[in-house]
Amino acid sequence: MTAHARPAGASSSFASDFPLIVQSHLRWDFVWQRPQQLLSRMAASAPVLFVEEPMLLDDVRSERLEITQPAPNVYRAVPRLPGYLRDDYDRAIATIRVLVQRAVGRGGALAGKFHDAVQWFYTPMPAPAMLGAFDERGVVYDCMDELAKFRFAPSDLSDRERLLLDNADVVFTGGHKLYLAKSRYHDNVHFFGCGVDAAHYAQARSGATLVPDDVAGLPRPVFGYFGVIDERLDYELLAALAAANPDASLVMVGPVVKVDPRELPRAANIHWLGQRDYRDLPRYVKAFDVCLMPFALNEATEYINPTKTLEYMAAAKPIVSTPVPDVVHNFIPVVRVARSAEEFVAAAHAAAAAPDAAMIERGIRMAQSSSWEAVVQQMRGLIADAVVRHAVLGADTLAATGWHDGAEVSRVRGAVTTGTAEGTRTVASEELSA
Repeated sequence: MTAHARPAGASSSFASDFPLIVQSHLRWDFVWQRPQQLLSRMAASAPVLFVEEPMLLDDVRSERLEITQPAPNVYRAVPRLPGYLRDDYDRAIATIRVLVQRAVGRGGALAGKFHDAVQWFYTPMPAPAMLGAFDERGVVYDCMDELAKFRFAPSDLSDRERLLLDNADVVFTGGHKLYLAKSRYHDNVHFFGCGVDAAHYAQARSGATLVPDDVAGLPRPVFGYFGVIDERLDYELLAALAAANPDASLVMVGPVVKVDPRELPRAANIHWLGQRDYRDLPRYVKAFDVCLMPFALNEATEYINPTKTLEYMAAAKPIVSTPVPDVVHNFIPVVRVARSAEEFVAAAHAAAAAPDAAMIERGIRMAQSSSWEAVVQQMRGLIADAVVRHAVLGADTLAATGWHDGAEVSRVRGAVTTGTAEGTRTVASEELSA
């Protein structure tokens, strides 16, 4: 049986019967991005439990799990732990495991909702404690970023990721380069790049959509960006763009994370607006004459595939980007790629002066054919196949090779797992799932 053969009896609707228990490094109420887009749609078929990293608070004496319902059939679990666990991650995550087990177990707040769940990881950090903790039917790793390359990444993140890869039934990646990297270690990896809520961002093309007051009166052209403002942006490039266009406006919408706000470039024509609600983003992008992807070329951006690319396209805006590998691979010529600060400034100026109507129309078509619904449907089919394969191959066999509550373990899934915890897998190239 090949890595993508569909076992007899499997169907793409099979996975919809399985609840999802999700381990996330992101908070549900942060920037609305890949996890929220996918999981809010997955929840149409079965409940989703979104377990966040802990909030470690000095005024908390005993641990508790705060459960809310931010979206239909989505349950958000925020662990609130005593501050003394701040320097003991493994003890903290073991505490969270117990809290979640109680919540989904008999008599718990979520009793009966997460039986026979599939466990889904966005971060490998809790993998040693969480793998096998819920008698899950299968394990999904949705690798949306190369987290080990990010600023302040834990030193053992790569080791934990290897453990997760050894135990995952199916791996999804958010970028083509990530797909190539993870395929070295797993034989069932699938590339799912950006999806888009095209109808949401198409509101920017409607005459009925009002531009927000805080950008409505700005001098034009308006060069705009929305998204997380962190170490992935090229701040010297932004300063150069603003300096070269003193009569224009540079608008930056999004939360500032892992960078000192005092070190952001300042000028009369640069406007740092902070985070805005997802539902208001079409109103802001309507005000942009040119949409920017001013990413630095560093370790943190080597593997990214920016979700905002298709969102900008759906809004019918010209786009200028630095040469991030996945943007170059997926979105030229709709996106103008500039390979120096001078080229970026010139491309932004040209796009504002004479937008390419043909490329904008092509971008709209790309967005319309790249819905999150289509991504979810394909993912469900792959999860169904993986769960059936897991059962057929005797997925519950365990072999001790390392950590669990301080001692490493790796679950051996018959023919699914090859090599050792220290080794790598060599697999043949496979066709990409778009």
